[in-house]
Amino acid sequence: MPKAARPPQDNTTRLLCGAIAGPLFASGFTAIGATRAGYDWQRLPVSSLAIGRHGWLQRLNFIVAGLLYSCAAGGLRRSASRRVGPRAVPALVAGVGMGLIGSGMFVTNPVGGFPPATSGGASLDHTDSGARATTLAGRLHNLFAIPIFAGIPIAAMASAATALRSRNYRWACYSAASSLAMIGTFALFGSAFGDDSGRASRGGIFQRLSIASGFGWLTGLSLRAVSSPAD
Repeated sequence: MPKAARPPQDNTTRLLCGAIAGPLFASGFTAIGATRAGYDWQRLPVSSLAIGRHGWLQRLNFIVAGLLYSCAAGGLRRSASRRVGPRAVPALVAGVGMGLIGSGMFVTNPVGGFPPATSGGASLDHTDSGARATTLAGRLHNLFAIPIFAGIPIAAMASAATALRSRNYRWACYSAASSLAMIGTFALFGSAFGDDSGRASRGGIFQRLSIASGFGWLTGLSLRAVSSPAD
């Protein structure tokens, strides 16, 4: 269907995909983590849930969230720029979608002693000791995380700048605060896995705060776009 002929309801559906993606993703990894033996959500990253025999659930969670954000990017692209921000914002959201899909396709390397090993050295999730070394899949997983944890803060700052020019100070402040919160908590998450870090026991908390800050902002952006007609 040509762009000009696309019905408004279709665009609303796309935007609602962006509104629900974050809450569904967070609910998914929370529920999955509660069922995994030896998984400590306060200490371990979300990506660790994708490892092993039962990891397909978290891999699917990544991919579904990525598809929802990919749909939302199309809706944001057709929405009023004064509400969304510059055209770079929908492109960055599309990058978030691709990053999540890639994160689901490529499994991270084990970290922090998860999955736990039996006394014989075999993982409870059937991952062997060789899987604990850095793998190509693990490196690709980390690469796909870049458009997520870098793209969302950039998009939020770009949207804040547009809102500031329009004198919409509430949205500008919220967007800028979300961007800084996501960056700051992600930095704490990264430092928590340093050899000498005293924050290792809270690494999972920092990552979840980062996800909540960024994905929460994407939910707000999508709902903001729903309430405004297209340019």
